[in-house]
Amino acid sequence: MNIVNTIREKSQKYRMETAEYLSQMVQIPSTSGDEEKVILKIRSQLEKAGIRDVRIDGLGNLIARVGTGPKVLAVDAHIDTVDTGDLSQWEFPPFSGLIRDDFVHGRGTVDQEGGAAAMITAARMLNEMQYNGEYSVYFTFTVLEEDCDGLCWLYLIEKEKLIPDLAVITEPTNLNLYRGHRGRMEIEIDIKGLSAHGSAPERGRNVIYSGSRIALGIEKLHSKLKEDPFLGKGSIAATLFNTGSPSLCAIPDKGFMHIDRRLTWGETKESALAEVTALTDGDARVFVPEYRSPSYTGMLFSQEKYFPTWMIPENHPLVKAGRVSYRALFGKEVNVDKWTFSTNGVAICGRHGIPCIGFGPGNEIHAHAPNEKVPIDHLEKAAAFYAMLPYVLESNNPAEYGGK
Repeated sequence: MNIVNTIREKSQKYRMETAEYLSQMVQIPSTSGDEEKVILKIRSQLEKAGIRDVRIDGLGNLIARVGTGPKVLAVDAHIDTVDTGDLSQWEFPPFSGLIRDDFVHGRGTVDQEGGAAAMITAARMLNEMQYNGEYSVYFTFTVLEEDCDGLCWLYLIEKEKLIPDLAVITEPTNLNLYRGHRGRMEIEIDIKGLSAHGSAPERGRNVIYSGSRIALGIEKLHSKLKEDPFLGKGSIAATLFNTGSPSLCAIPDKGFMHIDRRLTWGETKESALAEVTALTDGDARVFVPEYRSPSYTGMLFSQEKYFPTWMIPENHPLVKAGRVSYRALFGKEVNVDKWTFSTNGVAICGRHGIPCIGFGPGNEIHAHAPNEKVPIDHLEKAAAFYAMLPYVLESNNPAEYGGK
C-alpha cells in the first residue's frame, strides 16, 4: 500500500463528509460548561465512522483511540466555543453550519471545531488502513478551553494518566506548522484605601487615585517587557478597574483591578507578580486568581490562572516529522511559525514538558469574530496531515516520504 496516495485519496473521498461533521457540530451551541450535546454528537460521528474505542472521562472530555502501539501520540481539539456577540454583525446565523461556496460557516468553524471534524476523518482513515504501528493515536475532544486553556489537559494527564509522548494541537494555523506561543496569566489587585467624607478628602486614602497610579505604571511597564526573537514581546494591560465606597459623598475605600499578562520566553509567574507588586504602595494585594467552575458533568477541577509559555526547537524531531508529512502530501514546504493566542499547549508542553506542534484548518484572524468560516479544502488537508504524521514519526527512512 502506498501510504501517501492512500491518505490523499481517502481525505479527498471524505471531503464533504468532513464538512458535514463540522456543520452538525456548529448547529449545537457549545460554550464552555455547556458542551454535553456536542460531545455526544461527536461520539456518534466517531462510532458511525467505525471507531470503537471511544469513551468520555469524568471532566467530560471525549477520548478516541486508533492503534495499540507502546508510544502515545495525542491529537487534540477543544470543542467549546465563545458566544456569538452582536448577532447583527453576522451575515449568516452563527449556528447555521451552512455549507456554501467551499466554506463551512458558523461559530466554532475555526476556533476550533474544524480541527475536531478533521480529526474524525483522520481516525476513520487510520482505522480503515488498519494502522498498527508504534503509536497509540489518541484523538481528544476537550472541554472548558475557552474559559481556562489547558485545564482539560491537566485533568487528562494528572487524573486520567493519559500522558502522551508527543501531541498535535489542531487550533487554527492556516495550515502552517506552529511550534509554540507566549504564555499568559491573569493578575488581580485588591486595593485598600480609607474612606472619609467627600467634603474633606484629605482625611482619607482614595483608591481611585492610587489605582490610577498603578494603571499608569502598568502602561509604562508594557514598553519595558522582554522580547524573544521567535515568540515576540511580552505584554501587560489593565482590563478592569472597579471601586466601591459607602456613598457618592464618600472617598472610595476599596478597589479591584484585573490585568491581562502575556509572557514571552524567560518570563515567569514570579517575575510578573514582582513587577506589578513594585507598582503598588503597600496597601494592595497582588495575586493570581483561581478558576473554579464545574464542567457539564458536575466535576469541579480547579487551577490557578497561570498558563506557561512554551515552544520546542525548530529542529525537534516532531517539527521535522511535521515538515516531512506536509511535503509528502502537498508537494511543498510548510511555513513554521507560532500562535498569537493561547492553546492547550500551556498544559501539555508548558507545564508537563510534552513536545507539541500545531497544525489546524482556518485562519486565526476569524477566531472569536463574526462571520467565522473555514475552507473545506483546509478540512481535507488537515485530516490528511493528522493521518500521515504517525507513519512519518515511526519511519526509519523519512526519505521514503520525501524527507531529508
